[in-house]
Amino acid sequence: MKREVKKYLYDIRTSIDSINSYLGENRNFFEYQNNKLLRRGIERELEIIGEAMVRIIKLAPDLQIENARQIIDTRNWVIHGYDKVDDVVVWGIISNHLPNLKIEIDHYLDQE
Repeated sequence: MKREVKKYLYDIRTSIDSINSYLGENRNFFEYQNNKLLRRGIERELEIIGEAMVRIIKLAPDLQIENARQIIDTRNWVIHGYDKVDDVVVWGIISNHLPNLKIEIDHYLDQE
């Protein structure tokens, strides 16, 4: 695996870990929804994840990451549709999709 690809995979893992750290053990949607700083921090991490995925796909199109296109689309939605970002959708991404993405990323990084 190219060194640059590993760097972007690491960036994704770091952003996922940051999101988990921001939320802490007692995840609470209403706390998330009422904390603008927390929401913006998580949105920024989602942007980083999406941009890293763009770069991975360009450098290693054969690397199989489930939902890669949706991850990139989420980045675009957060950046370009900032006024339409839905807290419920972001919370669903955090709760339902990031854990699986972390497993995939860890798998690739642990192979090296």
